Amino acid sequence: MEPWEQRFRAASVTFPHWARHAPERLVHSSNESGAWQVYAWDRATGLRRQVTDDPIGVLGGAATPDGAGVVWFHDVTGDEVGHWRVVPFESGEPQSLLPGVADAWSSGLCLGDHLVVAGTASDDGFSVYVAEGDAPARLIHHHAELVDVASLSRDGSLLALAHAEHGDTMHLAVRVVDARTGAGRGDQWDGPGLGLGVAGWAPVAGDQRLALSQEREGLQRPAIWDLTTGRRRDYPLDLPGDVDIEDWWPDAGSLLLTHDHEGRSQLHRLHLDSGALEAIAHQAGTISGAGVRPDGEVWYRLASGAAPATIRTLAGDEVLAPPGERAPAGRPYRSWSFANPAGQRVHGFVAIPDGDGPHPVIMLVHGGPTWAYSDTFMPDVQAFVDHGVAVAMVNYRGSTGYGTAFRDALIGNPGFPEVEDVIAGLDALVAEGTVDPARAAVAGGSWGGYITLLALGLHPQRWVAATAAVPVADYVTAFRDEAPALQAFDRTLFGGDPDEVGDLYVERSPLTYVDRVTAPVLVIAGDNDSRCPIQQVMNYVEALQARGGTVEIYRFDAGHGSMVIDERVRQMRAELDFLVPRLR
Repeated sequence: MEPWEQRFRAASVTFPHWARHAPERLVHSSNESGAWQVYAWDRATGLRRQVTDDPIGVLGGAATPDGAGVVWFHDVTGDEVGHWRVVPFESGEPQSLLPGVADAWSSGLCLGDHLVVAGTASDDGFSVYVAEGDAPARLIHHHAELVDVASLSRDGSLLALAHAEHGDTMHLAVRVVDARTGAGRGDQWDGPGLGLGVAGWAPVAGDQRLALSQEREGLQRPAIWDLTTGRRRDYPLDLPGDVDIEDWWPDAGSLLLTHDHEGRSQLHRLHLDSGALEAIAHQAGTISGAGVRPDGEVWYRLASGAAPATIRTLAGDEVLAPPGERAPAGRPYRSWSFANPAGQRVHGFVAIPDGDGPHPVIMLVHGGPTWAYSDTFMPDVQAFVDHGVAVAMVNYRGSTGYGTAFRDALIGNPGFPEVEDVIAGLDALVAEGTVDPARAAVAGGSWGGYITLLALGLHPQRWVAATAAVPVADYVTAFRDEAPALQAFDRTLFGGDPDEVGDLYVERSPLTYVDRVTAPVLVIAGDNDSRCPIQQVMNYVEALQARGGTVEIYRFDAGHGSMVIDERVRQMRAELDFLVPRLR
């Protein structure tokens, strides 16, 4: 087996969730069975068992507060329409967590000691249900705009909702309601263009402080809102990038923070009374999960471009090692920046193969768009590098971690800025002699697939080939068929739906530029994708075929990506077989 395939097949584990009242009982996901599934792990007894066996895979699960059960979201086809299930921690048959609640898209779940709160999304809007004990679930809130069930207070009395009831899904507001009735208890909204996020209630019963993330400084920063007094305290921090709240310390006196700057992470402890910030020493890389155990021990999941993720304590002990051989190491990433046509500094990473340049290159475009590349382990990047191809990862305008103005640059102007930044990144690498402009390809998935197809039509002379996975290809049709949360996002991004700003949807749709495409393209699409639905993908493929373009379509039986390792390997092999010969 080649090293690139070994990296895909090597077992990996997600950061675990432990039961509130039984912290030695933990739930996590692993791909060791050949698909991502949920596992229960009892540290005290050594029990570890696979809980789910869903054919499409399951990536996330949680323990009930008492540690007696394991909960996960179950959908059959990968279209993300389903329901929450629960099964006894040690053994037993799964059953519906909320009987009587119809299958829908999930909009959040909170597990309390005596009640469960779940959010659902459907074509008629967003709903919040609460269930106490064995009583049937009842509806306590509904709205046409996005509502996310975010956090339940430790005593189960207060529920925090993140919502876009003001019509802006990219800058959410927060409402606290009575968890049993839905009656309002308080609201926070920082106004147009400023978002709030819910990070969780204080872990002490009766403590009505809620940790928030806020953007008043133009960067993501922590805040504490005390529902008892109604006061809110924002914490200004002298740090250059965004800060995420990972967890509370058990005594509710401090917060565990992750500071992300230019794709690398640093843990900090924020002392709430004094506002003092304390850096926590740990290995370098990107953190994708962290928490404070009831005894105060910090666990974190960390990876780098060259090394797969491990879950460790601050002392360096590995607490949850995946079984089997580790993935082969990869090439390290080089942090890199350049100027875009607007004169802004754009940051990203480059992975370079052995040997002297200039190398063939793949401009790898991330999804989101509100996401960003970081210094973390990506088997697809290393697969291309193994085959002698450089990989450039651009954190284009719209990416997170570089301030709210940079992230929000796409509002009313999607698609074109990202393409400009990808092209500028290619030009910068050519100018420094790292890559060969005659051997350049573009590739990406989801929003990255959308930008890939746009780049093919807007700059056809720059590319020798492309691969677009689960892309937006025909934006007007995509809007009609996509999930409610995606429609809400698009209304904010474009300034309305296609009936209101249809010219913009057409102008920013890859289908509009299909006549210009000259490079061969491989399109990978999920038959049950509710984010980038299959019909709009096929509209693009058939239009390109009708014009004599070279296009191959790879369809798979799942949704917005696959959690089955064999399928991921097949897709990677298809990309390698399509791109590498053309780049050589």
